[in-house]
Amino acid sequence: MTQMPQSLHGLRVLVVDDEADIREFITVVLESHGMSVKAVASAAAAFEVLKPFQPDVLVCDIRMPGGSGYDLIRQIRDLEAKEGGHLPATAITAYQDEDWEESRKAGFEAHLHKFAQPIEWVETITQLAGQTSV
Repeated sequence: MTQMPQSLHGLRVLVVDDEADIREFITVVLESHGMSVKAVASAAAAFEVLKPFQPDVLVCDIRMPGGSGYDLIRQIRDLEAKEGGHLPATAITAYQDEDWEESRKAGFEAHLHKFAQPIEWVETITQLAGQTSV
């Protein structure tokens, strides 16, 4: 098992999930590791807070009403193509049948299951942010 740093202070994570209980749980887990978390309920809200919050990593549900995680990551990648920069991103889903290949093609670098052990979320986010384990 990978040993995680005691604190990941300063790492900003944008969490996007339409389910309030999932958003809150992910927020608690990440904040317990010292991350700064902004959690929103929709792709539109995520796009709105993207520039002011300037996240280091995006954690985004795939299936959401009013705009999927695929739609959001494509919007972000289009914006990056115009303005530069890159936001590392992981899809997160409760569905076993979600296609990792489709997530990757849409622009996500990782794919997590909502029912994975929370340490897997932290490890993936840490890797995406370029943080190293101790």
